Amino acid sequence: MDDAANRFFIYEDDPDSPGWKRWQFRDSTRYNAFLEPLLVRVEDGQARVRMMPRHEHSNMRNDVHGGALLGFMDVALFAGARGLGVLAAGGAVTLDLSAQFIGGAAIGEPLEARVELLRETTRMLFLRGLIVQEGKPPIASFTGTLRKSSPPPEPA
Repeated sequence: MDDAANRFFIYEDDPDSPGWKRWQFRDSTRYNAFLEPLLVRVEDGQARVRMMPRHEHSNMRNDVHGGALLGFMDVALFAGARGLGVLAAGGAVTLDLSAQFIGGAAIGEPLEARVELLRETTRMLFLRGLIVQEGKPPIASFTGTLRKSSPPPEPA
């Protein structure tokens, strides 16, 4: 991992979850902290990105709010691309994100985005994913395009 990625993110083995990497922003005042900690694991060319939905992610039905799901999808594109080794942290922007909601997600049960890389070009990553919870039908599907960019500049 490059120095810029080390400066902004933690990406290391999670001692509480063998086989998983912890992917977390070093600055807990950023949006990502709302969803973190995230766990990442790659199996058979697919990145599995996991979060634990909490009460602050809930809607009035006590399911995960659609906005929290959309935020998770967006962050999972980056965490998944990092896990797949095609992106360093902070090195891209989301060009588009399309989501199809299929069912509700429960609070307090691990929520997982299964992300796969469809194609990589010099400047673009095309990905798709599925949001699932164990023992339930799929919750949502999504596709996204990331444009690779230079990492953020050094802090002043």
